[in-house]
Amino acid sequence: MGGLENLKFGNLPIEIVDGDRGKNYPKKTDFMTEGVPFLNSAAIKDGRIDFDLSNYITEDKYSLIKKGRVYKNDIILTTRGNGVGKVAIFDVTPEYAEALINAQMLVIRSISGKIDPDYLFYLIKSPEFQKQVTNFSSGSAQPQLPIRDLKDIPVSVLNYDEQLLVGNVLRQYDNLIENNNRRIAILEYMAQSLYREWFVNFRYPGHADNLDADGKPKLIDSPLGQIPEDWEVKVFSESFDFWNGKKCTKSELGEFDLYGANGIVGKAEAWKYENAVIIGRVGAYCGAVEYCFNRFWGSDNTIIAKCKTDTNISYLFLLLEHFNLNKYAGGSAQPLLTQTTLKQLKYIAPPEGLINEFEKISHKFYEGVVNLKKRNQNLKKQRDMLLPKLISGQIALKD
Repeated sequence: MGGLENLKFGNLPIEIVDGDRGKNYPKKTDFMTEGVPFLNSAAIKDGRIDFDLSNYITEDKYSLIKKGRVYKNDIILTTRGNGVGKVAIFDVTPEYAEALINAQMLVIRSISGKIDPDYLFYLIKSPEFQKQVTNFSSGSAQPQLPIRDLKDIPVSVLNYDEQLLVGNVLRQYDNLIENNNRRIAILEYMAQSLYREWFVNFRYPGHADNLDADGKPKLIDSPLGQIPEDWEVKVFSESFDFWNGKKCTKSELGEFDLYGANGIVGKAEAWKYENAVIIGRVGAYCGAVEYCFNRFWGSDNTIIAKCKTDTNISYLFLLLEHFNLNKYAGGSAQPLLTQTTLKQLKYIAPPEGLINEFEKISHKFYEGVVNLKKRNQNLKKQRDMLLPKLISGQIALKD
């Protein structure tokens, strides 16, 4: 493999595009539920754009803004706010061929034939470059990386042919991860759809045997509206147990997942819970729900929930997800969810036998999800181990 060329980031064959901060810059009142993506830092997840987390503007609004447009293979870098250094590459989809960045971002566009966009993306994502981003960032209350400082970051790059090989190898890892994510989304959608069909629309197995003379389900009145005859209204405390999570120090040597309000946040050397649902207790992720079939530790930012029968975790997870627990949070400056609030919530309780029947089906969906997530964890670990060595030329690739 050829040698590395050492230069400043600003001397790479790239174009750095700032966003438009003029009179046409979108306001919150301009945001739509669909249209042209108006990207924000929250929409960047592991190098990809999560369009579900993006804002949107109309085509007419987009046509008024000339700066900060995003096209295929453009790299988006967050340079202001708490997300400084977050980076993604813009892959054109059937729904979105272009987008716009907000004021906290830059577009970094590779000059075709001079530098490979995939290689450039992984170069920016590499630990060494991210370390430089941290070093060059200024401001305490509102961190930022000015363009002049970004241009001064030292980089070492391979020649173009070698870039293509490296970019292709690392891209294959991300493509496998993305394919698994699509499969995960399908399995989760199937479980959610089955839950809605059985427990919201009351089209569960055997419902056709309980119809009135007009062919409609026989329903009775309840405090939560009409429900099937053999169902009832209960409070959570009758069916579920809750515990506050406990503070735990992260450990690189730990073998058990450590859950915070926003999911897995590290590893723990000990476990306290098993086969349970994890609820975000405080902060921005208050009311968010996760599940874990294995042994784990839940931090003091979580509430742990289980069925009193110690089974039916998939059902409980979907029930809590359907409840949108964030709306029950108290506190003004800092949203907070308590056991007291949860235990008092009322829900429509199906017969236990029907829940068990549902669990047999839905649990298989979530077992598939867990297996795919494990595969992705391994792929990410391999990718992240290879990335700095490939980018720097420590590992040579042959065409």
